[in-house]
Order: sequence, then C-alpha cells, then structure tokens
Amino acid sequence: MTMVTPPPLEQEDEEMLVPHPALTEGPQPMEALQTETATPAENQPVEDPAAYRFTWRIENFSRLNTKKHYSEIFFVGGYKWRVLIFPKGNNVDHLSMYLDVADSATLPYGWSRYAQFNLAIINQIHSKYSIRKDTHHQFNARESDWGFTSFMPLSELYDPSRGYLVNDTCIIEAEVAVRRVVDYWSYDSKKETGYVGLKNQGATCYMNSLLQTLYHIPYFRKAVYHMPTTENDMPSGSIPLALQSLFYKLQYSDCSVATKELTKSFGWDTYDSFMQHDVQELNRVLSEKLEDKMKGTVVEGTIQQLFEGHHMNYIECINVDYKSTRKESFYDLQLDVKGCRDVYASFDKYVEVERLEGDNKYHAEQYGLQDAKKGVLFIDFPPVLQLQLKRFEYDFMRDTMVKINDRYEFPLQLDLDRDNGKYLSPEADRRVRNLYTLHSVLVHSGGVHGGHYYAFIRPTLSDQWFKFDDERVTKEDMKRALEEQYGGEEELPQTNPGFNNTPFKFTKYSNAYMLVYIRESDKEKIICNVDEKDIAEHLRIRLKKEQEEKEQKKKEKAEAHLYTIIKVARDEDLAEQIGTEIYFDLVDHDKVRSFRIQKQLPFNHFKEEVAKEFGIPVQFQRFWLWAKRQNHTYRPNRPLMPQEEIQSVGQLREISNKAHNAELRLFLEVELGLDLRPLPPPDKTKEDILLFFKLYDPEKEELRYVGRLFVKAFGKPSEILSKLNEMAGFPQNEQIELYEEIKFEPSVMCEHIDKRIPFRSSQLEDGDIICYEKSSMLDSEDQYRYPDVPTFLEYVHNRQVVHFRSLEKPKEDDFCLELSKLFTYDDVVERVARQLGVDDSSKIRLTSHNCYSQQPKPQPIKYRGAEHLLDMLVHYNQTTDILYYEVLDIPLPELQGLKTLKVAFHHATKDEVAVHCIRLPKNSTVGDVINELKTKVELSHPNAELRLLEVFYHKIYKIFPPNEKIENINDQYWTLRAEEIPEEEKNLGPHDRLIHVYHFTRDPTQNQMQVQNFGDPFFLIIREGETLADVKVRIQKKLQVPDDEFSKWKFAFLSLGRPEYLQDSDIVSNRFQRRDVYGAWEQYLGLEHPDTTPRRTYTANQNRHTFEKPVKIYN
Repeated sequence: MTMVTPPPLEQEDEEMLVPHPALTEGPQPMEALQTETATPAENQPVEDPAAYRFTWRIENFSRLNTKKHYSEIFFVGGYKWRVLIFPKGNNVDHLSMYLDVADSATLPYGWSRYAQFNLAIINQIHSKYSIRKDTHHQFNARESDWGFTSFMPLSELYDPSRGYLVNDTCIIEAEVAVRRVVDYWSYDSKKETGYVGLKNQGATCYMNSLLQTLYHIPYFRKAVYHMPTTENDMPSGSIPLALQSLFYKLQYSDCSVATKELTKSFGWDTYDSFMQHDVQELNRVLSEKLEDKMKGTVVEGTIQQLFEGHHMNYIECINVDYKSTRKESFYDLQLDVKGCRDVYASFDKYVEVERLEGDNKYHAEQYGLQDAKKGVLFIDFPPVLQLQLKRFEYDFMRDTMVKINDRYEFPLQLDLDRDNGKYLSPEADRRVRNLYTLHSVLVHSGGVHGGHYYAFIRPTLSDQWFKFDDERVTKEDMKRALEEQYGGEEELPQTNPGFNNTPFKFTKYSNAYMLVYIRESDKEKIICNVDEKDIAEHLRIRLKKEQEEKEQKKKEKAEAHLYTIIKVARDEDLAEQIGTEIYFDLVDHDKVRSFRIQKQLPFNHFKEEVAKEFGIPVQFQRFWLWAKRQNHTYRPNRPLMPQEEIQSVGQLREISNKAHNAELRLFLEVELGLDLRPLPPPDKTKEDILLFFKLYDPEKEELRYVGRLFVKAFGKPSEILSKLNEMAGFPQNEQIELYEEIKFEPSVMCEHIDKRIPFRSSQLEDGDIICYEKSSMLDSEDQYRYPDVPTFLEYVHNRQVVHFRSLEKPKEDDFCLELSKLFTYDDVVERVARQLGVDDSSKIRLTSHNCYSQQPKPQPIKYRGAEHLLDMLVHYNQTTDILYYEVLDIPLPELQGLKTLKVAFHHATKDEVAVHCIRLPKNSTVGDVINELKTKVELSHPNAELRLLEVFYHKIYKIFPPNEKIENINDQYWTLRAEEIPEEEKNLGPHDRLIHVYHFTRDPTQNQMQVQNFGDPFFLIIREGETLADVKVRIQKKLQVPDDEFSKWKFAFLSLGRPEYLQDSDIVSNRFQRRDVYGAWEQYLGLEHPDTTPRRTYTANQNRHTFEKPVKIYN
C-alpha cells in the first residue's frame, strides 16, 4: 500500500508498510544518504537476474551499537539494492527492516523503479518458524526505501531460545523481483483514462478498491445520489452526504479525490485509517449501514435489489420421507480457493452433498436417527453477484493466519445454469437466465501481515479494462486483469540459457480476492446513465462552491509570488484576545485582519485600503513594525518612517523582520479623543516609550488588556498611576503594584517594577508590557489561589486540561481535570484518586498515550516513574492531553515488588485447563508458586505433588527446579504449565527413562514434508527392554483414545525433526540416549495422527495471538 505516514506507529498485532524515516511533511528521502565505498564485488562483472535471493549473516548482532545497519550491496534487474535494519527499532519496540535503493543519492532526477520483494528473519532452530513478510513498491527519490517498521518484537528476536539469534548471529533474507515501471509523478489519470483515483490515508487502499467498484455500478451510484440529504448536513457527520460528495468528485473532478470526509462520517479517527482491515467485512458493514440509511426513502430496498440472493439449506433423509429446508439470504458468497482450480470448482464444492451417517446420523423429528444427505442449493442469484475468494485462512497446524496464493481461475462469462442448473433448487425460477459477465476484479498483493489492494474494473463492460490503484488509474488489457490475477507461481527466464541451472520460480503474491459479476439480462438497467439531474441541487451548489474555492486557492498559490500578505493588529484585537485566547505577548497574528496586496503597490495606497476597511482616515494612521526579540517574545518595535511609507509593499516586507518575510505584520496605532474620534498621531521622539498595559484581578483570576500609553524615558511610574487607575476604572488614589511581563518561554519571567525609579533605569523600551493589580489584594493573599501577577502567569503557563480514560475503554473520555504541567507524580494520582473516590492514591496506575497510534502505550508508568505531569504527556516530539488510569486492588509500589505469572493448570483426571494468575514477591521461588497454586486448584488427592513446566510450540523445554527464582521467568511468549507428578515417575528404577512424547503431523504442502507439532506434550516412563507395543498400551490408556482411531496412529523416534518410524517389536529405550544432552526436547517419541481435536477453551483468558481488528462504522 502506498503510505505517507507520521512517525511510525507502535503496533503489536497489525503490520504497517512504510518508508522508514519518521516523516513530518510527506515522504522524505533517506536521512543519511552516504555513498558507500565500493566493495570488490562491485568492481567485477555481475550476473544481473530479474529476481534474486540475498542472504545476509550478521554476527555479533547484540553488540551492534548503530541506530541503522546496512547490508552489502547486491544487484537485481540492473539496479543496486541493500537491506537496511534498525537493530533496536525505528522508534518502536520492534525490529525495523527495509529494502533500500543503494545508490539513490547519485541517480538522475526523476528516477523510478518497481519491485516485488519479501524480507525474512530466519529461525535457525526451526526454519518453519522463520518470519517472512512481503510487499511491493515503486521506489523513487522521495521514497527510496520501503518495508516494515514493526517487523518483529525485539523481545522475541533477542531471546536466544526462540532461535532467531543463535551464537549471536542473525540471518536475514531478501527476495527481490524487479518489474517494469511507469513514470508515476507526471502521469495524469483523467487525461489518460477519463477516470480519477482515490487518495490513500495511510492504509485505506482496501477501502479505495471497494469504493471504486461500488462507484462503477451506476445503478448503485444513482441510488446514493437519491438518498435524502440537506444543505445543513455536514459530510463528516453524514454517511449519505459524504458518499454523495465522494461519488460526485469521482465523476467530475480532474484529480484524485480524498476520502477523509467519508472516514470521518464512519466515526473513524486517524488510527483507524492506519489500520488495514478486511474488505469483505467493510463491504458488509457499509452495505448494512446504507441499507439502514435508505429505509423510509425513495431508494429503500436498493441494496437488496442489487446484491441480495437466496439459497436453501436442506437435509433430506434417505430411508424415510422427511426433508428439512431453510431459506437464507446472502449479499456475497465466500468461495473456497484451496483445492479448487476455478470458480466452477468452488461452486461444485459449495453445493456438494454431505452424507450424515454412522455416528453422524441426523435426528429427524418423528423418525429418530436417520441416514441423510445435507447440502445447499440456490433459489435465486442477484443482478450483481459479489464473490469473495477465501485467500486468507486460519492454519490450525501452524496456529496462524496464512494467505493462499494457489492458482485459481475465473471466467469472463460465468454460467450458473450449467449442467442443467445443478446449482439451482427445485423452486428456482428457471426462466431467469443466470449468465453473468465479469465487471471487476479486486486484487490483494502481499502476504497475511500486510500488503496492497487495488482493482481492475471495466465500467461499461466493454473490452477495455482499467486498473484503479489508489490515486492512479491506467488502461490495462484483459490478460492483465484476468490471467495475471489467477495467482500460483511465475517462472522467470533463466539468466544463463544453455546451462543446466534450475529455473527460478517466484510465487505470485498478487491475486484476485473478490470478483464482481453482473447478470447479462440486467446489465442495461445496472450500467445506466447517471448525470447531473440525478444529483440534488444543494449538493451540486455545495460541491461546485468547494471546487471554485479549490480553484481560487490554486490560483492564489500560483500567483503567490506576486503578492504579500499584510496582517494588521489593532487595539481592538488586543482587547478581544488577551485574557481569553492568549495571556502572554499581545496578539495572535493568525486571528487579525489580513490583506492580500500586490507587491508593487506603494504602501501609501495600501493605507487607503485600510481607511476603507476600518474607517480610519489615512492622516490618522500610524503603523509599527513588529520584531521577534532574543527572548522569543514578539512586540511592536518601531513606527514606520515617512520615507518608508512611499516604498512598495514588497520592498517594505524585505526590510521588516527577516524571520517573517513571507508576510508583513503591522500594528496600527490610532489615537482617539474624548469624543472617541481619531486624532493625528502624537510626535514621537527617542525619549518617548510606547508601553502596553494589562490589568489582573486575583478574585476573578482574570487578565485583560486596558490600553497603551506613551511615557517619557526619564519619567517614573509613580507619575502615571492616576492615569492607570483611570484606565482600570479604579479611584484616583488606589494603590497599585506594577510588574513587567518579560518572557514566557521556556519559563515565565515577570518582575516587580519599582515605581520610584525612571522607566529607562528599569530597562523599559517600546513594545514592553506592564501588568498591574490593586496592592490591597496582596495583603489578603490567603484568600486567593494566585494573589499576584507572577503566580497567575506561572499557573496559566503550566496549566493543562487532561482527558482521563479508563484503560478498559481507551476510546472514551471518562473525565477531565485541570492540572499543572509541573504537578509531581504524587499530585496527579492524588487528584485522580479524589475524582474517582479512591481513598489510597497509590492504587492508581497511569498509562501514557501514543500520539501516533492513538492508543495507550504498552507499558504503564511505574510508581513515581515520571517526575512531572509534562513527562507523562510527551511522546517523542509531541505533547498529548490524554492519560489512561486503572484502579488496582493493591498499592502500585507493592505490585511492582511482585511478579505476576499466568500458569495453566492441567487437571490430572479431568480434560480441563484453568489459567491462574499467581502474584508473589519477585524474590520468590518456583516452590512458592506451586504452594500458592495448590490453594487455588482441585487436586486428585490431598498429597499430590505439582511441577511447573515451560512449554513452547507444543514441546516441553524445561522442568523448573523448585528453588529457581521467578523474577526472570518469562510467561509472555512461553506457556507455564503446572501438573501433578504421576506416582510412577516418583519411583524411577535405575534403567527407567523419562522421555518426551509429542503429537505431530506432516504437512505435504511444505517442503520436505516438515513435521508440525500440535496438542499437549507429556512425559512418559519407558522401561528397559520394553517394546513399542507395550508402550502403546500405556499411551492409549493415558490419552483415552478409542481403538478404531488409535489403530491409525503411527509412532516414530524423532531427533532434530527427522522421524524414524518404529515397529511394534522395536525396543523403545534403545533409541534414546542415556545421558542428558542439551536440547533433550529435540529427541522424542512422536505420535503421528491428524489434528482433529477441537481447540480447548480455557477457563480464563490466555495470551492468544490476535489478528485483524474488526471493521466498525460508528455513526
């Protein structure tokens, strides 16, 4: 998926494909594009395949101390490539890995290349557990590297027992295939094809492909246009209006269209837009929403008319006259890909008859258990038939989701009446001809962990196909849209023809996953004409206005170099903003009147525009330039001189503050007489200082602007007190205190002014700010939270409204508190505890917010682990206003001194497992865990002894000694299993051996028939001279397997994954080594049989793998 992202998201379950830098404004090239010194290999003639597998062995991996680490350069498709990793993660707690164009810094302007590739970390103990992720990308100067920011958790990578780091060596593989490239940046979709694309918000290509498909069903588009909306609706709050707006722009815009309004109408935040979801699920949820929104309108029932079909589920008894049927509707059909060569084979499988006999007989109401046949037949198909291809499946063997890339064909014309209507039920209307023509092919390119989505569509059902790939639309031929999306393997041409080298086969990761067919007899109705008369007038007006504004902005941008923006601040702006929107400095320049003036216009002519705008005659205007001071404050600095006012606006901007030369900022000084009419500005000499005044009221905790005065440099503040009282509305003789507001970044500086010394001695100058208040307020400071100006400004500077959310409901604000950024950890939890009515604030645990993922951070804040509130709110270079809280059952310091372990207890006689959380001091031992567990579980007898095992991928790796400390035990990835020690194991004879017994199966689809373990592993005693036949009796009794099933099991001795099958007469003990060796779990007695057991339901939650989050449309 083409992605432009903020700094990488912290993710655990979902995978993002991103260019590696932490981006700020769009994609950026590599931060450090050093041209590496040429290696000897680069100076040699190089074979240049179109596809290549590169292997990179990195030794002393854990001692790498660079943030980035590059591989050596390798050649594919005539280009130089290298792999880039971040060994400690690219601002995430995952290994980050990318494919990089090695010579991007020296390539000519406008270069571009396209590659399909996958990156892998090899598991050196079990290659089947290697982690491999694939994608494709068009590389260019802006995005010269592409890959996975969250490739795999660092905790897994650096755990030596996991097999990814062996002898401190890591092995990385990259498979790269270079493809033909088209110039991306200069391409105009509308001009080339007549259609426009949709912009990708981050990971919304799956949504874009679906929206384009729906848009190009004109009957559907017309119905959307006819949904009632009003001019008062906002697109971001109305799904119908947002969809109407989107479709209108797709129809009439000349460039790609944004989808943000639509996703906002779904109730999605930024994080939802960075999550890749399932298209089938989005299709169903969106259809349901639209169906609901269409109710009671002129287009009610459109979704059903277009997409709804019906099938009949039946069970028919063979020996008695009984049949049960149930009619069901569908909006799409899910077809099997695995084991099916094409769509027809999938339909054959869909209607396949299942026999219910033997133990699986059907219970017919008045006839009891009966042999029966069960199946599905179709009553009717919809005009628009949506076929979801089951490319993603859950692999129970590997306990993971996998993508099925098998070859799967689909026809241009689909005849569902074939073979005398074998898919149809008896009640189907045979007069309806179910002949369908292919309208669109939605494609997924990549693997189960991520990838890219796009669509091939023929909008008018002509021979011309179009590829809709996010913003880009291209013309494509039929072969590209059909045959090339079948999947399977592609054999690349040999690099040295004539040599006996094996052809390189490359799995095609791009393949169809959804097909849309339109019934021939309905195509005239569905591919109908949609024009402006179908669009509500208010929508046309709104969207045309939007378009005009967009064109105006475009024009202004093109002409920007001819104009200067002048921003004019006045006393009215200061009075309006100070104390409400701002407290420091004088004005927010983004909220004052701005003028767009041609640069060559003389400034005197601009003054005439100001006179018209504000009603102030030119002769009463005096303008001051603003200046940014060294202490980062921004104040009026000096008035414009007469000789400057005759210059052009452009020249004036050049001499103004260079830091803000994009615009000219001015303060308009206007003097008013007693009758409030303007007066000519007073003469200003070097002895005159322009000061601005703010008044503070501690009782109301209010600061406001009261005006400005010219004072004499050698005059004293005491001389203007009566004037200040008058400005404040105080009695003439009111005692007041004066303070100078000096700066506010990074901290507040506000100093008391001595009224007896001259202004110049207090270092006051033009543009300075004096705050004042009644002296009497200071005498009763106990009555006020912030009795004087400095304490109030300190409070304002540091105050922070924090939105608190329960960690259990991380999307919903629970309550808000106004706090200070300088609050200590104790201050914050005390305020939260008070809000929640919790007596002991140490039971409050807080978790910080991740600004990029919009989720809680994985790890909570430790007790007093942050000095101040500000430390809790900062995430990288961003500050948030969200914190998450939990109320613990024990104080946090006590909890942090404890270790919590999840232990799965396997009952000795019942087939059940219960997961218990054991919480003990960190210096406790395994023996303490066992003693605690005994108080929680049901034992087979009171004197039963327990042991604790470490289980991983259905193998036992360790029996914990009772004296082992629990502090370093990791239960996050390994399963801790507790069980009773069988009596027979307590009395081992001198020749008895305790061996590992594991269940396994062999997957014929994997290379070399790899062994897959499953189920619960266990220990077994084998006696000297005992045959396999004897051992089998004990195993069958232990596992309670029925004879007919057990007779099909095979038994093998396995060492390092290689099985040697045993005969009943073999002496089992002869196969096992007598001495303990490292990796004893790799020598075991294997029980080979299919994994048909249902997955056990744990009685408490366990850390299970999670996959895609469900799609939700909230509004």
